[in-house]
Formats: sequence, structure tokens, C-alpha cells
Amino acid sequence: MKTISVAALREKIENKEHINLLDVREPAERAEFNIGGAFIPLGQIVAMQTDEIDNLKKEEIICYCRSGNRSGQACLILETMGFTNVVNVEGGMLAWQG
Repeated sequence: MKTISVAALREKIENKEHINLLDVREPAERAEFNIGGAFIPLGQIVAMQTDEIDNLKKEEIICYCRSGNRSGQACLILETMGFTNVVNVEGGMLAWQG
């Protein structure tokens, strides 16, 4: 699994690069603050309910959560499902807001 720093992700967003973001937090967390992207809570990924992103198996998907732990788990699960380029945001949204 690859990782990306908050600074590098911010740069991609500021440069308007095409990126596939995936928020794996819970709905209440997303309602408080999010940086966009698809929304599939980790529980759905564990249950392999990923229809929304199945067409991105060969593209880079940048996963984020609150601290980087759940998104790391999501990356590992997605890799077992055939996703070939998943990236975890180091420190998650805590680092983003910090």
C-alpha cells in the first residue's frame, strides 16, 4: 500500500489534478467535515459493497479517514479485491485540519 502526505494531497487538489478520493469514515464524521470524493464507510468495504468505485480498479484511489487507520484497512481490503493503485492519506483528516 502506498501513502501520501496531507501536503502532497493538498498540492494535487490545488493544482486541480484529476484524483479519485474515497472517504471511508462514518456518515456523522463526513457531515462534520470532508474534502470530497466518493463515500463508502469502511463497513461497506469490508462487506465488499464497492459498486460505486468498481470501475476504478486500475486507477489511483486516495483513501482517507479520521486518522489514517481505517483508510489503511480499506486500502488493504481493496487490494485483495483487485484494486491495483490504492493510496492511504497519512494522518487522515486530523492531519489535514492540524
